[in-house]
Amino acid sequence: MPENSAPLPPVADLLGLLAYAELVAFDQMAADARLAPDLSRRAALSEMAAREIDAYCRLAERLRELGVEAEEAMRPYVGALRDYHDQTEPKDWLEALAKAYVGDGVADDFYREIAAFLEPKDRDLVLDVLHDSRHADFAAEELRAAIAADPKVANRLSMWARRLVGEALSQAQRVAAERTALAELIASGGGDVSDVQGLFKRLTTAHTARMAAVGLNN
Repeated sequence: MPENSAPLPPVADLLGLLAYAELVAFDQMAADARLAPDLSRRAALSEMAAREIDAYCRLAERLRELGVEAEEAMRPYVGALRDYHDQTEPKDWLEALAKAYVGDGVADDFYREIAAFLEPKDRDLVLDVLHDSRHADFAAEELRAAIAADPKVANRLSMWARRLVGEALSQAQRVAAERTALAELIASGGGDVSDVQGLFKRLTTAHTARMAAVGLNN
């Protein structure tokens, strides 16, 4: 459960979640880079990790502009994100790539949904720090090549991807339920707070399309 803390402005609550996600993603990608089969792939994932820490710094700076320390805004999300990563530790390079492709894709879709209710300055920041297409394209190409070389890999990675999305959606539901400021953010934008199931249905639909694009079964 998130630690008790004074209520934050709704936008700071969301930026705190995203800032911590970027910080953890940096750690995860830096570690996953060591699973790469060669130096060029290791460098590619390390470059992605560098973009994650840059995104964290930009979000932390915006939080300071809002009068909120990044650590305070991030603290409530430590448990949920720690649990997700503990449950989805990749064992090899392909699992690391699938986690970057599937897990980050679901997370980005979630943030885009919520960002729609932000003021333009914060909405643009959130959309700008999300993973760019180079990130997904690199992972997708690597996964498609691995499946083409060994079709049996698809079954293993499909099972892994289902586990990833199950954990990601579970933790997203946990965050949505525990952090009322996010619900308030949706309400302030005219959204339907009761339509949480609709949100997760859209996330699942996007995930299914993402899986099909690399030859994995949902």
